[in-house]
Amino acid sequence: MIRIGLLSDTHGYIDDRILSYCGECDEIWHAGDIGSETTARKLVQTKPFRAVHGNIDGKDLRLIYPSRLRFCCEEVNVLMVHIGGYPGRYSPEIRSEIAVNPPQLFISGHSHVLKVIYDQKYQLLHINPGAAGIQGFHQIRTIIRFTIDKASIKDLEVIELGRKDIISM
Repeated sequence: MIRIGLLSDTHGYIDDRILSYCGECDEIWHAGDIGSETTARKLVQTKPFRAVHGNIDGKDLRLIYPSRLRFCCEEVNVLMVHIGGYPGRYSPEIRSEIAVNPPQLFISGHSHVLKVIYDQKYQLLHINPGAAGIQGFHQIRTIIRFTIDKASIKDLEVIELGRKDIISM
């Protein structure tokens, strides 16, 4: 059983609340737009860390983190990208991979819109954790925690970190 802290779109901003919530997890996953090596380093120092780079991430982060990450966690096949769309509206870059070899869990970021949707067509769970940073159009910063237990994805929690314009340090 593995507890995951999932975040996206930090854009170089990590506060103590994010680190505290993720500190209760076994691993941290980041769906892109990390924003800086300093941000990535803070997360790596907190827990084992998996990430993909996003469209705002520079060459330094692109050398470390791939654009697409496919892996198994427990018995769940996971696909994580930054720009991926969502059920019924997958991005062209990812649509064929999902159609040919659907994961059980598809994670994307980019939109800054929190979404948890089960895709009946491909029998997969799609999660976009919204945005944990302070850059972008979103108003409420969010992350997600969940558990993977063998082949089961469960205990999903949406954590609201507060308004992006009211930052507590």
